Amino acid sequence: MAAKRVRLAQRRKSAGYSQEKLAERLGVERSTVVRWETAESEPQPWVRPKLAAALDVTLDDLQSLLDDVTIVQAKPSDRMSYVLEHPSSVDLVAVAYLHERVRQLDEQYDAAPSTALLGPAGQVHGQVKFLRENAANPRVRRALFEVEAESATFMGQLVWDVSQRRDHDAPITYLDEAVAAARQVHDPCMEAYATLRKGFVALYGEKDPLKGLTLAQEAAEVAKLASPSLTGLSLLHVAEGHAMTGDLKACEEALKVAEVQFDRVDADDVAAQYYTINEFNRLAGSCYLFLELPNRAEPILRTTVQALAAKKKSQAIALGNLTLSLIRQGKLEEAAATMHRTIDAVELTRGGGGLNLAFAAGRELRQWRQEPWVQDINDRLLALMAAI
Repeated sequence: MAAKRVRLAQRRKSAGYSQEKLAERLGVERSTVVRWETAESEPQPWVRPKLAAALDVTLDDLQSLLDDVTIVQAKPSDRMSYVLEHPSSVDLVAVAYLHERVRQLDEQYDAAPSTALLGPAGQVHGQVKFLRENAANPRVRRALFEVEAESATFMGQLVWDVSQRRDHDAPITYLDEAVAAARQVHDPCMEAYATLRKGFVALYGEKDPLKGLTLAQEAAEVAKLASPSLTGLSLLHVAEGHAMTGDLKACEEALKVAEVQFDRVDADDVAAQYYTINEFNRLAGSCYLFLELPNRAEPILRTTVQALAAKKKSQAIALGNLTLSLIRQGKLEEAAATMHRTIDAVELTRGGGGLNLAFAAGRELRQWRQEPWVQDINDRLLALMAAI
C-alpha cells in the first residue's frame, strides 16, 4: 500500500518535465521530486514559488495538487477475496495481511493528510470487524480482536483529526471499541493507549481538564505493569491536565514521575516509539504555557521545534505553542516569524492540533490587528480556512 500524488505527477508530465529535468530546474535532487510525488514529503516553502512557476500553476493550485493524495491499495490476494466471501474460513494468514495493512496506513500518518487515510482505514476496520464476528476458529477470533483494537484506535485518531477536533462523539465511539477489543484479549498496552486518546479528546476537544487527567491517570495505571513508555506518556498528559487547572505543584510532580519512566524503558517495550525526549519536552512546554509561564515554555519549545522536523504534525503543534509563548512575552517580531512558520507547517499537514493553535495565536494578535504584519497573518489564516 502506498500514497501517491497522481495529479501532481500528471501536471509535471503535461508541463514537459521528467523527474530529472524538474529537479534540475529547481536545484534539488531527483529523489526529492520522487518523495513529493509519493507523498513521503512536502516541498519546503522556499521552493514552492519556483515549483508553481515550473508547473505553470498558482500557489493555491499547487497546494491543491499537494493535498490530493491517493492511497494506492494493493489488490486483495485470491485468499483474501475468498475469505471475505466465506468469512467463517478466515485464518491467521488473512489476519496477518489485515494487520500489515493497518500498520502501513499508520506509518503514512505523518506524511499524508488524514482525509486521504480515512477511507482506506475505514475499509480495513470494517473488514476486521466483519471477519471477527464470523470467525469460527477461537484463535483466529482472538487475533482479530487484537487487530481491531489497533484499527479502532487509528480510526478514532483519524476521524477526530478530519473534523479539526470538533467532533468528539465519533472518535470516542471508535476508542471505546478499541478498549473493549483490547480487554477481550487482555492487552494492557492497547487498552492504555486507546484510553489515553480518549483523554486527548477531553483535554483538547471538550476542554475538560479534570476529565482528561482522570482518563490519563487511568491509562497510566493500566500501562504500569506492561509499558514504562505508555506510563510516561500518560503521566505527561496528567501533568498537562493539572497545568490547565493552574496547579503548578501537581503538574511538576507528574512531570518528574513521567521523566523517571525513561530509565525503565527496555528493548521489549512495544510502545517506546510513542515516548521520546522530544515528546516529553513538547508536553512540558505546553504545560508551562497553560500555567501562564511563557518564559519557561519558550526555551523548551524552541529546542523541541528543531528536533521534531521529521514529525510534521507534532512540529506544527510545537510551533503553535512557541508562537503563543512569544506573543505573551511581547516578543512580537519573533512571534510574527514563528507564526508564519506555524502556518507553513499547518498548510503542509492539515493537522487539527496545529490548525487550532494557529487560530488561537491569531486571536491573541487581535489587539494589533491594525498593524500591517498582523493583517498579513490574518490574510494567510483566512486563506487557510478557505482551503480546509
